[in-house]
Amino acid sequence: MNLVLSLKRKWFEQIKSGKKIEEYRRDNEYWQKRIIGKSFDKVIVTLGYPKRDDLSRRLEFPWNGYVMKDVVSDEWDGNLVRVFVILLWND
Repeated sequence: MNLVLSLKRKWFEQIKSGKKIEEYRRDNEYWQKRIIGKSFDKVIVTLGYPKRDDLSRRLEFPWNGYVMKDVVSDEWDGNLVRVFVILLWND
């Protein structure tokens, strides 16, 4: 089973370049049901919602788990938000 995360171009390009090594998903009921207690084979990051065979808009990473963190982001109007931090790149 894979965890598929759709991203905006800004975040996709940062992950592709290695500048961004983790992806956030807000701690809410929707993501709790999809992440907590699950183990995935890999994480697939997509630019928007590409066709399955459009490999230029897909990145694959091994499942490295997640941690919980409180972050401030412009994506959430600069508010402090609890998130799942999905670990993409291994150091």
